[in-house]
Amino acid sequence: MSLTQELPIYKATYDLLLAIFNFTKEFTKEYKYTVGEQLKLETMKLLTLIYRANARRDKLEIIRTAQEQIEIIRLYIRVMKDMKQISLKKFVGVNQKVENVSKQLTGWKNSFI
Repeated sequence: MSLTQELPIYKATYDLLLAIFNFTKEFTKEYKYTVGEQLKLETMKLLTLIYRANARRDKLEIIRTAQEQIEIIRLYIRVMKDMKQISLKKFVGVNQKVENVSKQLTGWKNSFI
């Protein structure tokens, strides 16, 4: 059984990553190779953090770092909406994915406190 089948937060984060790859394609050249690339990298870092947290016994610190990471991603997405690189409809859709991951991270963290 793969990690994506075992851990809902991993699947939710992977879905977020795919959504980000899809909508950054539409950024103008000025943003595609700067903020767009950074947004993809930050989301891949989040996916890596979730993998690491799941693989370790002492998960709490990594989960807290992942919570910081999702907020960075949320910030980049908001800036891109404000810079008119993301339509309101796409912003709402991707924000739902971000919120889903954020809530799961909070639940995961709370299960260890």
